[in-house]
Amino acid sequence: MASRASGNSPKVAKKAAAKKAAAKGAAAGRRAAKPKLLAGGNPQIAKADGDVPVQAYIAALPGWKRDVGRRLDALIVRAIPGVQKAVKWNSPLYGVEGQGWFLGLHAFAKYLKVAFFAGASLRPVLPGTSTSKSTRYLDIREDDPLDEAQFVAWVKQASRLTGQPM
Repeated sequence: MASRASGNSPKVAKKAAAKKAAAKGAAAGRRAAKPKLLAGGNPQIAKADGDVPVQAYIAALPGWKRDVGRRLDALIVRAIPGVQKAVKWNSPLYGVEGQGWFLGLHAFAKYLKVAFFAGASLRPVLPGTSTSKSTRYLDIREDDPLDEAQFVAWVKQASRLTGQPM
């Protein structure tokens, strides 16, 4: 009866309570949506295909790495229209349908690592070696200048080579 005295029917009160609970759940979801940073500041992002998880990974990168991640993503997309994207093993991957993944990103405490999976075949060969015979790395530190023209040339070359299976 109290709800009628205040001008609300039990049905309206129930709807208001449900709306309040939904808003509280949405707020909790927004808080939960912020990815956990793993060792070295690498964001923990659920495995998924597409641009959305890659953008979530980049947005969760700490500090200067976020800006570098955005720049690298923009350069890759511009160089390879229609590039396939996914997050696997807490790392964004870029690939070409039918040819596989050609590039991956991974955050470490002091640098952002760009892995070219067929990097040994790129010219000039990338500086960072790997235990994998074909993989080469480009480590980007906070104050390192990025030779964008060279990076795009490597991306274009790598996209034409057979990469890691999708």
